[in-house]
Amino acid sequence: MTFTRITHLWAAVRAPSAAQSRSAGRLRVALLAYLAILGPGLVSGFADNDAGGITTYSVVGAQFGYDLLWALLASFIALLITQEVGARLGIATGQGLMGLIRERFGLHWSALAIAAMLIANLGDTVAEFAGIGAALALFGIPVPISALLASIVVLVLLTRASFGRTQLIFVAIGIGVSAAYAVSALLARPDWGRATLYLVVPHGSPSAAYLLAVVGTVGTTITPWGQAFIQSYVADKHLGPGDLPGSRLDIGLGALLTNLVAGLIVVACAATLWAHGQTQIPDAAHAARALGPLLGHGATVLFAVGLLAASFLGLGTVPLTSAYSVTEALGFESGLDRSWSQARGFYGLLAFFVGFAALFVLIPGLPLIQVMFLSQVLDGLLLPIILVFVFLLAANPLVLGELRSGPVLLTLGWLITVAVSVMSVVFVVAQIVGA
Repeated sequence: MTFTRITHLWAAVRAPSAAQSRSAGRLRVALLAYLAILGPGLVSGFADNDAGGITTYSVVGAQFGYDLLWALLASFIALLITQEVGARLGIATGQGLMGLIRERFGLHWSALAIAAMLIANLGDTVAEFAGIGAALALFGIPVPISALLASIVVLVLLTRASFGRTQLIFVAIGIGVSAAYAVSALLARPDWGRATLYLVVPHGSPSAAYLLAVVGTVGTTITPWGQAFIQSYVADKHLGPGDLPGSRLDIGLGALLTNLVAGLIVVACAATLWAHGQTQIPDAAHAARALGPLLGHGATVLFAVGLLAASFLGLGTVPLTSAYSVTEALGFESGLDRSWSQARGFYGLLAFFVGFAALFVLIPGLPLIQVMFLSQVLDGLLLPIILVFVFLLAANPLVLGELRSGPVLLTLGWLITVAVSVMSVVFVVAQIVGA
């Protein structure tokens, strides 16, 4: 057999058939379609682990060890359900949450929803600036300078970059944060067997501090702003009913990564700070400093860089949600795909929310640590108000049509809403009676 014939036979073996080419082409088209849909769930999920979230997980890990890992598993399931409903509302209606509430329930109820959203968002936005300030302070940068720089960077990104580029930057930051805390957890060498057991079997003794930690953990995972953000982002991305499967994949990945990172932070602090008796830490920056003597200076830098990146991501998304909410409720043009001239109110509100929080965080003597942690608790307390509106809309066939939630999903959604409400009431009562 000649060399030429061998070459021709090898080429024939390697060359795909027409059917294989068509199949590969369809696969590429399907993959590109799914990649085009990805974004809202991932960005929302990554942004849940912001400065307040990392502070909460650090405090929980240092104070309670592995005991509250079960709350993260419960939050993961609840986040999947609530975010899926929010995305479906955005796909079916092409509207954000606040616009739908105004349309279906009137101005008075929409005012209540916006008030709850903005109060929670203010605390969250201040917490992002506090996180950036705390992280950069570890490198010798004063809080006023860090607040100014953060404001400029975020506003330039949101107002000048394209929609697609902004989304890509958000996802890239989220992946970086995830990697930083994954390495931190591995360096801590935790008891993975114990962590796995506590993930599925609740542990700990209920007390006022324990309930506070549970509410904060849930409040930083399932947030009022996150519920509005996913719906507004899906509508802004112009997804249609055919995109629902891809959107569910996006949401599932976002929820999984959110709670995985949260668990890694809890485990890292449990295996180091809690295990060495350092149960009282004021914030994530203190946790970063405390890891130095235990794991080396590199662990401090890694934890601080994760906090900084997460704070920037939260600072980009929480004020964005506030601007979405107000303009949707008032019927103004909104969205990152519109220019300044097309959506002046939207971009003006965005700049206001960022600037107001930046000035607020500079108040002399402001207890930034308490603001960061309590902002997550406030999220947990106000979340039931938002969830009631979400599931009332999800049950309405006039709103969702063929995408209306089924009885199983609706039942689970209402159970989540009731559970969060009861937990919030129990927490408030515990604080009053000093249990």
